[in-house]
Amino acid sequence: MIRSYDAAEIAAALDVPAAIESQWRAFTALATGVARMPEKIMVPGPGDGSVALAYAARVSPETGPVCKFVSFNPGNDALGLPSINGMIVALHQETGVPVALLDGAAITTARTSAASAVAVDALAVPEAGELAVIGCGAQGRAHVRAIAAVRAPRRVRMFSPTAERRREAVAALAREFPVEESMSVAEAVDGADMVVLCTVSEEPVLSASQVSPGALVLAVGSFEPHRREVGRDLLAMAAAVVVDHAGTAAAHAGPVLDALAAGVITEPLELGDVLLGRSTARRSPEDVIFYNSTGIAVQDAAAVWAVLTAAG
Repeated sequence: MIRSYDAAEIAAALDVPAAIESQWRAFTALATGVARMPEKIMVPGPGDGSVALAYAARVSPETGPVCKFVSFNPGNDALGLPSINGMIVALHQETGVPVALLDGAAITTARTSAASAVAVDALAVPEAGELAVIGCGAQGRAHVRAIAAVRAPRRVRMFSPTAERRREAVAALAREFPVEESMSVAEAVDGADMVVLCTVSEEPVLSASQVSPGALVLAVGSFEPHRREVGRDLLAMAAAVVVDHAGTAAAHAGPVLDALAAGVITEPLELGDVLLGRSTARRSPEDVIFYNSTGIAVQDAAAVWAVLTAAG
């Protein structure tokens, strides 16, 4: 029988350390050529900003293929529904028989935030402790918890243009972390050495002039060509631009695609190569580093098999 895993079961099997370890494995498997990952498929919605995406990958010969079919529907907020919904199917590594069906939104949130923690550990200055999070939804909250596992935050500032969402996020995290509400992006990022953008904005929400020397800026909502949480100015000032997968970023990541087309940057570095020591992103404590997470299938595959292994 196919085993089903809902969000609660996934959370129980995939805690933050396990999720982070799965993402380290995903990026290094991709960099070494062990993983197999075709291009993702995007199916635009009927002009309402929605998009469906299909991801397939295999982390290694020892783990079976995984395919995720997920939909992003920004209008769901007004209906009181999550904006990301979907399902993931895992197949047996030898027979191809379906072995598991998992909640796609839960895996997406866990693997995205855990991958950002991997990027923070590799790219942020060792003493980083001032965290700013722009966007206070599920991803914003998950990012605070994941990043805290690799850099203990001295201070966390969160901003969303929606006051109610800001307050809810701060209230949900206040017992665990030194978190506070900010009234603007500028206030949130002032002096921050880690800045996470968890929006789906089509216009830059952060400018180069607002970024402190030595900061690591991570964008996780720029997963389509028209979504650009940061502008060309920030990529131009960055000492290094790092991505989850160069080919995917060049086709889908709005800020990277724009900067490449304008000649502001050449081919970005891949996180897996940085993790393996093949590439160096940070050469000075004063360097500003930009990381764009487009989201790739090998991340889902690694997270899924971590869940299946933990669950037995």
